[in-house]
Amino acid sequence: MSRSSALRTYVLSRLLLAPLMIWTITTLIFLLLRSTPGDPIDVLLGPRAPEAAKQALRANLGLDAPLWLQYLRYLGDLLRFDLGTSLTSQGQPVWKIIGDHFPATVELALFSLLISVVVGMTIGALAASRPNTPIDVGGRLFGIFTYAVPMYWFGMLLQLVFAVQLGWFPIGTRFPLSIQPPPAITGLYTIDSMLSGSLPQFFTSLYYLALPSFTLGLLLSGIFERMVRVNLKQTLKADYVEAARARGIPERRIVVAHALRNALIPVITVLGLTFASLLGGAILTEVTFSWPGLANRLYEAISQRDYPVVQGVMVFFSVIVVLASIAIDIINAYIDPRIRY
Repeated sequence: MSRSSALRTYVLSRLLLAPLMIWTITTLIFLLLRSTPGDPIDVLLGPRAPEAAKQALRANLGLDAPLWLQYLRYLGDLLRFDLGTSLTSQGQPVWKIIGDHFPATVELALFSLLISVVVGMTIGALAASRPNTPIDVGGRLFGIFTYAVPMYWFGMLLQLVFAVQLGWFPIGTRFPLSIQPPPAITGLYTIDSMLSGSLPQFFTSLYYLALPSFTLGLLLSGIFERMVRVNLKQTLKADYVEAARARGIPERRIVVAHALRNALIPVITVLGLTFASLLGGAILTEVTFSWPGLANRLYEAISQRDYPVVQGVMVFFSVIVVLASIAIDIINAYIDPRIRY
């Protein structure tokens, strides 16, 4: 079989597996949510509400039906791209909740990823190019620190120092309430302010984004630091690198122009998956900084037992992660001929 035919088969198989993966995830979400303690009716009416009122509301919301029937209704709604309406937000459609809060999550994820890549790759490249030196040891300690430190503790510490004690950065919002935010084009304030040509709004957006994105980005940078350091050290021992040294090419040029490019192939995989997981896994950051993103809204829905919002948001995040994973696999298969499929 030729490489192009094998590649088409590989891409087709990955695409056909996607619905199965999404169905598995959505089923697990449904079962896990129903098995957790707590009753959404108690949250809506209060635990001391009359039993008759509770039963009436439960029947109205379809929560009195057998579990298998609720599951079939849930799957039927998903096939129609109907994520339902919130139980606690005055019947607000889940799609509207996603549309209102997702841009804030995307913006936080993008800037966090940018910081993590720049910091992690820089430290990893410096450590790999100077093995067994204080810089290399410092790079290892940095990787251990970012892996071991709990995000919520680090975020609260930075808030206490830089927001509360020093007052350098704001927390709790994306934009000051006293200033008109940029016109809604993409929902990302930094991009919308640039599109509307307002530099003050752009820098204000960055100012409010700085502390949460730095916190998340710095802790994630350890992933890239470790990957770049290990892969670059192996690449620097390769025959073609030794040949470049023998030709008298400066070491900095060898690292940047030759070795680093090959060492980045596995980083591309991690980069895509990290961004996808950031979209759905930034709950701790958003809750710690009261960032008005979709992950923070998901946390509120979980605490309120708002089944439609929890199910809808988690399915939305799951689809993004699955699609990102498939896209990364396909990109890797195209750019790296060593991958077998």
